[in-house]
Amino acid sequence: MCVLRSIAAQCLRYCALSSIFLITLRAEHARAAEAPAADKTQPVVASLSADRATITVAGEPFAVYQFHSGHQPVVWPIVGPAGEAMTRQYPFDAKLPTEQDDHPHHRSLWFNHGSVNGLDFWMEPEAGDKGPQIVQRTIVVQDDAADDASACLVTTNDWMNSGKKVCEDLRRICFSTDAEGRWIDFTVTVKASDGELLFGDTKEGSFGIRVPGEFDVDAKRGGQIRNSHGQVDGDAWGRSAEWVDYHGTIDGKPAGIVVFDMPDSFRHPTRWHVRTYGLFAANPFGNSDFPAGDSPQGEVRLAPGDELTLHYRVLFYSGKRTAEQIGAIYREITAKPTAP
Repeated sequence: MCVLRSIAAQCLRYCALSSIFLITLRAEHARAAEAPAADKTQPVVASLSADRATITVAGEPFAVYQFHSGHQPVVWPIVGPAGEAMTRQYPFDAKLPTEQDDHPHHRSLWFNHGSVNGLDFWMEPEAGDKGPQIVQRTIVVQDDAADDASACLVTTNDWMNSGKKVCEDLRRICFSTDAEGRWIDFTVTVKASDGELLFGDTKEGSFGIRVPGEFDVDAKRGGQIRNSHGQVDGDAWGRSAEWVDYHGTIDGKPAGIVVFDMPDSFRHPTRWHVRTYGLFAANPFGNSDFPAGDSPQGEVRLAPGDELTLHYRVLFYSGKRTAEQIGAIYREITAKPTAP
């Protein structure tokens, strides 16, 4: 059953939770060695406040969906099953010693594109700039009384430029946990609501994650990129694949992130703008910037009223996973029917 939560009525209650989220994250990370394996029976709860939705697992931090942060909604922080900080802290806070302060527009986990009707939604505008930005219009917490192991947010968002609407999107973002780890299921439908829409051919897009600094291959701390075809590190850049895994260690303990491109996603299997310095992005529109000889992509033109849907599932895991294990997970999740 879908219930619209009153943001104003819950603001005082949940702002307190939001303010202590990072403190709790540090405490949970300190307990990582004692943390139990992920359990699919752990309740996942989404709580709304004035500017965010806070997601917890059995009362412990999982993620915060910030919908008034910078020029677009983002998910930060994201906490792994053993208490790990699973994305880069910068630019939300001072960079950690293991992080680089490059690309401030790489903000944890996000969705946008670098060329939409010629407008760059990928970059972060200067403060006060009313240029390209994605503005949330509505948010609903979707409750399922039969399944407390997941919590979903449904949002509508307007892609704006200098006060003029360019297009809109509908997002369904589900947070869950099971024996494999913690999951974010991200489905977005972009609609040409305000005239013809052109997604341009550029590598700067689209569904992005900035991994923790300790994962960076370039840092030479043991981080690695690998995809469903067995290509690793720089050889995986720009290639099409059903999934990509970016893994390493956090505080000496192995962990990783897998993004699965789901079969119902536009231009599956997508190509990947995944970099050895820490950017991890699925991009179904880039072509000319990527290596030749792979799946052709390129620009997409939508007539007024038309739409396209992208669907990614992200697994945040503790410990190690072999390529065979990840492949088995992919086969399992794609065999299940997609939730409406």
